[in-house]
Amino acid sequence: MVVMLPSLALALLCLLQAGADVSVQPDFNAKKFAGSWHLVAAVSNCSVFLKMKNEMKSAIISISLLPEGDLAVKFLWPLMDKCQKFELLFQRSGQAGHYLGMSAEENKELRVLDTDYSHYAILHEAQRSGQRPKTMLQLFTREQDPSPQLLQTFRELIPTVGLTEDMLAVLPASDQCTEATS
Repeated sequence: MVVMLPSLALALLCLLQAGADVSVQPDFNAKKFAGSWHLVAAVSNCSVFLKMKNEMKSAIISISLLPEGDLAVKFLWPLMDKCQKFELLFQRSGQAGHYLGMSAEENKELRVLDTDYSHYAILHEAQRSGQRPKTMLQLFTREQDPSPQLLQTFRELIPTVGLTEDMLAVLPASDQCTEATS
């Protein structure tokens, strides 16, 4: 855990210097990033997210590499007493760690801001369709329970992407959808 905090501090400094331009993990390795994650915290200005954030639980995420370096991101959400499955496809851009949504109706960008590959990853998602751009910052962990230090560092990143702490959801752990992953 001690090793990850300097890396997160570096990411915070990069974000502060970049302003609206969000930087990605230096030397990002998609193969090491692929695998199973838990979404344990998220912050967003999306109105649907803000309405649902108090009822949400931790989601299970599976990230797979596709040909050409693209990503398939599968979410398994415990919603309304059942497991909801969602799949998003992202096309690799010219920069490692930066992906573009492959859906024609959405203009999404996904950036991996920081990761140590074995404990945590912080992702920034921006959607530019519609009148108001939507921004989301997500904290993924390999284990379901994040450390207090990691959550605090995540909280410190919130204003650097133009969001506020009242938009934050720290998602409680759930074992509701674990059987659906096997």
